[in-house]
Amino acid sequence: MIESDTPDRRAEANLPVREATGRLLVLVGAFVCAACGLVYELELVALASYLTGDSVTQTSVVLSVMVFAMGIGSLLAKRLRPRAAASFGVLEALLALVGGFSAMALYAVFAWGGEWAGAWSEGTPWPLVAFSLAIGLLIGAEVPLLMVLIQRVRQQDAGGAVADLFAADYVGALVGGLAFPFLLLPLLGQLTGALVTGAVNAVAGAALVLGLFRHDVNPRTRRALTAANLAVLVLLGSGAVLVDDFERAARVAVYGDGVRVAVRTGQQEVVLTGGVDGPLDLYVDGRLRVSGRDQRRFHEALVHPAMNGPRARVLVLGGGDGLALREVLRSPGVRRVDLVEADPDLVRLGRGDPALGALNGHAFRDPRVRVRDADAFGWLRGSGRRYDVIVSDLPDPATTDSARLYSQEFYGLAARALGDRGRLLVHAGPFSARPHAYWTVEATLRAAGLRTVPYRVTARAPAVPTGPERRTKASSAPRDWGFVLAGSTRPSLGLGPGVGDGGRGRPGGSGGRGGHGDSGGYEDSGGSDGARDSGDSGDPGDSGDSEGRGTSGGRDGARDGAADRPGGVHGDERGSRGARDAGGSGGARSGGGMQVRLRSLTTQALLAGWREAARHRVTGVEPSTLVRPRYGR
Repeated sequence: MIESDTPDRRAEANLPVREATGRLLVLVGAFVCAACGLVYELELVALASYLTGDSVTQTSVVLSVMVFAMGIGSLLAKRLRPRAAASFGVLEALLALVGGFSAMALYAVFAWGGEWAGAWSEGTPWPLVAFSLAIGLLIGAEVPLLMVLIQRVRQQDAGGAVADLFAADYVGALVGGLAFPFLLLPLLGQLTGALVTGAVNAVAGAALVLGLFRHDVNPRTRRALTAANLAVLVLLGSGAVLVDDFERAARVAVYGDGVRVAVRTGQQEVVLTGGVDGPLDLYVDGRLRVSGRDQRRFHEALVHPAMNGPRARVLVLGGGDGLALREVLRSPGVRRVDLVEADPDLVRLGRGDPALGALNGHAFRDPRVRVRDADAFGWLRGSGRRYDVIVSDLPDPATTDSARLYSQEFYGLAARALGDRGRLLVHAGPFSARPHAYWTVEATLRAAGLRTVPYRVTARAPAVPTGPERRTKASSAPRDWGFVLAGSTRPSLGLGPGVGDGGRGRPGGSGGRGGHGDSGGYEDSGGSDGARDSGDSGDPGDSGDSEGRGTSGGRDGARDGAADRPGGVHGDERGSRGARDAGGSGGARSGGGMQVRLRSLTTQALLAGWREAARHRVTGVEPSTLVRPRYGR
């Protein structure tokens, strides 16, 4: 209990320094406290955005709750004015403790919180709201108490005191706002940065009260405040010492015990798991970017349908892991590939990590590849090059930070970069889990003047969703991917010349059985799944797509299928038992004949995925623009 023996707040304080110096010290204290308060605020926004991928919603929630709480805190501080010095000391110690440990506490809830952790993927969890409320209450109570303290130094008119105090407060907020992204985050990281900020906050509050206003508190209160601040500093220091162990333990809880690489680049956090005795998984900013269990399924579906036509000049947007690049280089006739990746550190990892390099076939070593370290939007805007194929391997459109890379303006720039008969292939996020986002991508491409062919393919469904994309129920994890193939004229959906299907057996004609194709169009290359293609039965026009395979030894028969599909979709299949897989670096070469056999993708599968998309088309969807983004969870 704070004793109420503080002198009358209207009387001038007995200061150990001159009046002008004392006034300056109060303003410096207000400056430091304001800077620390804004760092706490930005820390909550950054961590919540990282864990959910939805920066707009999380920023709105944190700012709204904190501003509301600051108003409540200001009202509550009226009762503390008679004991302003002691109350301010207690307030700053609490703020340093709560704000300093806020990031660690939220990350701990996310890593070990069970159902609470799953809530991060569904919206704004209550722990974030609770910390925003607590920090806002404490920050809001600062200004009324500082107002009393500055008047204790020297009585002046209220307007002048408010002007001086708010000037220091706003300048401190400016410094804190700039220090967080340019100093604390790159040098210390989110967790250590918050702990250091808490320590600075505690020292500033204790110095102001126990130094400048020590005569305003009795000896017992001074001892209590000294002990409390020392305890806070010890706790914050212990947290800083143990933060690396905490991060490792949290990563194990989130990603499993196979974490091999965890690095914060200049733009994002990259985590690699597995890759030694098991499949490699790549997480970027907490979201699964590459799964070694089905990465070949994804990247074959992302690249090869776009290679059905002229393909000498290829542009890959994103794809710093090198896996889309690997598939591009497998296609015959590719002469030049430009890869535009905003994070050069991710490209360095794709080049230098042994497991990831082996997975991408050391594609970055190919002399045809040119890497551009640039933002895809800005690069397209300034480049005058034209390409036969553009592959968009960018972050999921449901994250608001990437919405501009799925805007009408962006696709307009991409369309301008397409040559005659050029094709653009876009990964549009999960097809079934986020249908609105998927069909918004398709509508946006059409609004940019492109003609589209949407299709979906199935993913290997994980038994238990892992990583920051966890859901409270395993059944709600994404089970398929959505893609959109686009061009100035309606492109053909199929595999290009020299590319053979990954199916086994003889795909059936109309109403027949597909070879190892599931409803999304993939065989399970590691298993014995012989599921029937659910889109084939009775669908008109299927008889034109088949791969003949002889059952006896010797040469296989190959049959080309180019029958028109509804909506202008075409199939193109060529097969050969003796096909050479030219995967990896430098494997592709110009020329005719069969050179590449895909391991998973089939033309029949693509057509089934196109029919599946047509059956589930969502109408009335508006395109997304820079000023009116329409993607959401």
